[in-house]
Amino acid sequence: MAENAGLENHRIKSFKNKGRDVETMRRHRNEVTLELRKNKRDEHLLKKRNVPLEESLEDSDLDSDFKGQNDTLDAILMNATSENPVVQLSAVQAARKLLSSDRNPPIDDLIKSGILPILVKCLERNDNPSLQFEAAWALTNIASGTSAQTQAVVKSNAVPLFLRLLQSPHQNVCEQAVWALGNIIGDGPQCRDFVISLGVVKPLLSFISPSIPITFLRNVTWVIVNLCRNKDPPPPMETVQEILPALCVLIYHSDINILVDTVWALSYLTDGGNEQIQMVIDSGVVPILVALLSHQEVKVQTAALRAVGNIVTGTDEQTQVVLNCDVLAQFPNLLTHPKEKINKEAVWFLSNITAGNQQQVQAVINAGLIPMIIQQLAKGDFGTQKEAAWAISNLTISGRKDQVQFLVEQGVIPPFCNLLSVKDSQVVQVVLDGLKNILIMAGDEASNIAEIIEECGGLEKIENLQQHENEDIYKLAFEIIDLYFSGDDIDEDPNLIPDTQGNGLRNWRCVAPLLFATGTISAALCCGDSLLLSNIIH
Repeated sequence: MAENAGLENHRIKSFKNKGRDVETMRRHRNEVTLELRKNKRDEHLLKKRNVPLEESLEDSDLDSDFKGQNDTLDAILMNATSENPVVQLSAVQAARKLLSSDRNPPIDDLIKSGILPILVKCLERNDNPSLQFEAAWALTNIASGTSAQTQAVVKSNAVPLFLRLLQSPHQNVCEQAVWALGNIIGDGPQCRDFVISLGVVKPLLSFISPSIPITFLRNVTWVIVNLCRNKDPPPPMETVQEILPALCVLIYHSDINILVDTVWALSYLTDGGNEQIQMVIDSGVVPILVALLSHQEVKVQTAALRAVGNIVTGTDEQTQVVLNCDVLAQFPNLLTHPKEKINKEAVWFLSNITAGNQQQVQAVINAGLIPMIIQQLAKGDFGTQKEAAWAISNLTISGRKDQVQFLVEQGVIPPFCNLLSVKDSQVVQVVLDGLKNILIMAGDEASNIAEIIEECGGLEKIENLQQHENEDIYKLAFEIIDLYFSGDDIDEDPNLIPDTQGNGLRNWRCVAPLLFATGTISAALCCGDSLLLSNIIH
C-alpha cells in the first residue's frame, strides 16, 4: 500500500506543470469575487450608504432654499454655532439636507467650510436629541463618500461619540449612529479594526432582539457584513467568534434583506483562510447554507453558493463537511439555472471538488455531474467555460485512471480542444495541462486519445500554439506534439536520423523518406550525430 501511495504521489507530481500545485488547483478566485461584489445594483453589496432625504423635495426646492452655495455654507456655518437652539438645529438640518441629495452632494465643500468639528460637537448634546440626530445624519452622509471623506470624519474624533450614542435612549439617534459606524467600517480593514478596537461589536450585537424594528435590524445586519468584509487582513479572530453566534440566529430570519446580508457575511468569513473556514464549520451553519442553495430568491442562492464555494477552497477535510450535507444533489438545478452567474459559480464550486481527493472526484461522477460540466464547457458563456476547463483539468490531476477515462468516454476532448483557440492564455494553458495529463494517464492507449484530438481539430490548434508568445504555452504544445504526434511510427533507422538538430529542425524521420523517394536528395552522409545532405539539381 505504501509503495502504491508513493507511485500515486509521483504520478500527481509529474502531472503538475509550473505553478500547478494544490493551492493553484483549489484556489480563492479573487477575480470572481470582485466581479460579483462590484454589482452595485444589489444594495446589500454596498459598503457605504448615503441616507436620502425623508421629505420629498424637488430640485427646484433645493435650488431656492440654497441658492448661492458659498453664501449658504457661510450662513450654515455661522448659524450652526448659534446659542439659539432653534437657529442651530435649523442650520445643522440645512447641512444635512445638502448632504442628502442623491446627485453629487457637496461633501468636499462642507468639509472645507470647517463644519466637521461643529457637527461632531453636536453629537455630545444629550440635552438635544434632535440636534444629535441631525448631526449624526449629516456625518453619516459625509462618511458615505470617498475614502478621504470618510477619513475626515474619523480624524474629527467622531467615532468614540458614535459609539457612545449606541447607548442613547432615543432609537432614531441609536440607529443613525449604527449607520454612521457602518459607513466608517466599510471604508476598509484599517477603519474596521479601529472601530472594533473601540468596542463596537458588543453593543451592536445587543440590538439583535425580537423587539427591534425591522428597518433597524436591517442596518445592524448590514454593519455586521462590513465587519466581516476584507481579508487583507481579515477581522480579528475574537471578533469572528463574537459575530458567528449572531449570524447563526439571523440566518433563520424571514426577512429577505436580512437573510441575504447574513449569508454574505458568512461568505466573507469563509473567504478569509482555512482558520476562519473552520470557525464557520464549527458554528454548525454549513447544513443551513447548503439548504439555502435551493432558495427561491436568486440573491440568497448566489450568496449561499459563494459561502459553500469558499469552504471547499479549504482542506479536503473541510470540503468533505460540505459534501456530507448532500450538497451535490443541489447541482443539477444550479448547473441548469437560468442565471448565467449561478451556472458559473456552480462550476467554480465543482472545480474545487475535482481538485480534492479521489473519493471526492468520484462523488462528482456518482452525482451525474460530469456530463453537465462538459455541457457548460461546450455551450456556457466564456466565464463558465473557463471554470469548466479548470474543473476538467483539476480532475485529470487528482483523478484515478478510470476516472480520467470516464471523462474521455463522456466526450470531453472535442469541447476541451475548442478552447485552445481562445485569447485567454490562462485557459489555453489549463486545457493543454489537461490534455497532456489525459495522454499520460492513457498509457498504452494514448494513440487512441491522440486520434480523437486529431479528428476534432485539436492537433492543428496545438501545432499553432508552438508559435504562441507565452513561453509556458509553446513549450507545453511542443512537448505534446513531440511525445504523441511526432510520427515515430514511420519505419526508419533511429541511428541515422535524430529527432531534433541544433539548428531547430525537427521530425526529420517524417521528412527524409519523402525526400529520398522523390529523388531530390542524391547523397547522404552520416557523420556523428548529424545528417549532411547534398542536393543535386537534375
